[in-house]
Amino acid sequence: MLRNLNEEHQEVHCSRERSRAAWKIIEEYLMPFVEKEKYQLSSRCRLHPGSDLFRDQEEHKIHVDVNEWRCGYCKKIFRAENFLDQHFDNRHYNLLNVSHGKCLADLCGALHCDYVINSQSHKSKCNPAAAARNRHLCENLANKCFPVNEGPSASRLHEFFLHQFCDAHTCSRGVKPFARGGKKHTSILHLAASVLILMFLPIFYVIVFFSQRDKKGLTQLKRVARPGRKSKPS
Repeated sequence: MLRNLNEEHQEVHCSRERSRAAWKIIEEYLMPFVEKEKYQLSSRCRLHPGSDLFRDQEEHKIHVDVNEWRCGYCKKIFRAENFLDQHFDNRHYNLLNVSHGKCLADLCGALHCDYVINSQSHKSKCNPAAAARNRHLCENLANKCFPVNEGPSASRLHEFFLHQFCDAHTCSRGVKPFARGGKKHTSILHLAASVLILMFLPIFYVIVFFSQRDKKGLTQLKRVARPGRKSKPS
């Protein structure tokens, strides 16, 4: 029986952390432009959500608070995301679709995962052979996911993908990935300013209303209090 359990619980040679980094890059720096073009990624495209071994588990993570993560399958609570990852590996391994053998982390070279994960330091020495290899993988993704013969949208996205991801696979200085930008995030400062404006705008209008009303009332009182003119004696 133990042997059967071991056979069922096959070891997964796919990094959850790097797969997560790859998906975040796809979600932030690619999907907004794909959605803008109203383009549907083929299931054969390795950038498709179905190619992420851990996608279903990641979508069953509930971040309740800073130190509170909840399992969407069994509702168990953990104080950090890595503990929830371990819980998935131990208790919900059977929910992984290991049959297709796809691993999103395998695309990290093309998608610049290391650039994002090690965002504080990009001073590592460039390897021309590795850059060429990653560029080849990147161009292969562009050709398979956005075939130029599938219409204007696919052609535009093909060119976009090359500029957004592939052009940065070089040892030339000054060339950085994600040149076209990504998903727009509302800053905390902007959000706070908007909330304050919404809070104080009604108060401002109330003050203006009462101020104008008081001025009108004062004018009417002056008119009433003004003495009538005396008629001249004939």
